[in-house]
Amino acid sequence: MSDATRSTDDAWLSVVIPAFDEVGRIGETARHVCAYLSAQSYAWEVLIVLDGGRPGAPEEIAEALGGRSHVSILDNHVNRGKGWSVRRGMLAARGRYRVFIDADLSLPIDGMPTLIDALERGADVAIGSRALPASQITGHLAGFRTSMGHAFNLIVRFITRCSLRDTQCGFKGFRAEAAHRIFRVQRLDRFGFDVEVLWLARRFGYRIVEVPVTCHYHGASSVRRAWDALSMLLDLLRIRWYDRTGRYDR
Repeated sequence: MSDATRSTDDAWLSVVIPAFDEVGRIGETARHVCAYLSAQSYAWEVLIVLDGGRPGAPEEIAEALGGRSHVSILDNHVNRGKGWSVRRGMLAARGRYRVFIDADLSLPIDGMPTLIDALERGADVAIGSRALPASQITGHLAGFRTSMGHAFNLIVRFITRCSLRDTQCGFKGFRAEAAHRIFRVQRLDRFGFDVEVLWLARRFGYRIVEVPVTCHYHGASSVRRAWDALSMLLDLLRIRWYDRTGRYDR
C-alpha cells in the first residue's frame, strides 16, 4: 500500500496514526480502526505514518488489511518525531474533518463521535482532555502519567498563558481549513508539537473545545520521563521565540 493506492473519492473523515516502532501491534491497530470506520456511514481514509523503528511494519499492516484502498502508509524511513509525522499526515489528508490518534489506542477509536460532534457543532479544533471530570483513566502507570501531565500543564500555562487543561492528549480533531493553516506553519517535530498546534490555533482565532475521553494506559510508553520533560520545556520556549521572531507569519 502507498499513496498510489488511495481512493480518488473525497473522504469525510481522515484519521492520521503516527507510529514509532510499533511492529507487533500496528497491524492489529490498523485492523481495529478500519473495522470501526467501516461500520460508519461516511467516507473515510486512514493515513499511517511510520516513524522509524524495527523493520516489517508495512508488511504487517498489509497482512492485517489485505490491501484495503482506504489506507495509506507514509514511511519516514527514519525517526523524525511525532510532530513531524502528524504534520505529514495532516497535510496529506483530504477529509473534511481530520483526527490524529495514538497507535497504541490508549484512547479508543470508539471515542471518535465525541470529537466529531464538537467539530460539527462549530469547533474548529476539538481535543481530548483527560483532565475533565467526565473522563475515565485506567491502566498501568495511570497515576504517574496523570501526575506528570498535571505538572507539565502547569508549566504550559505559565509559559504560554494557555488555559486548556490537557494539551498532550493524543486525540485531536480539526476542520480541514484549520488543519491546513495550522500544520502548514507548525515547526516542532517532537512532543512539544501539541502545545505548538494549540498555540497556533489560538493565534489564528480558531475555536478550541475540550471533550472527555476514556483512556487506558498500556505498559509500554515512548515517553522517556526526565529527558522528554526537558525537551518539552525547551520546545515551549521555542514556541515563544518563533512567535516573537515572526516564524509563524505566513
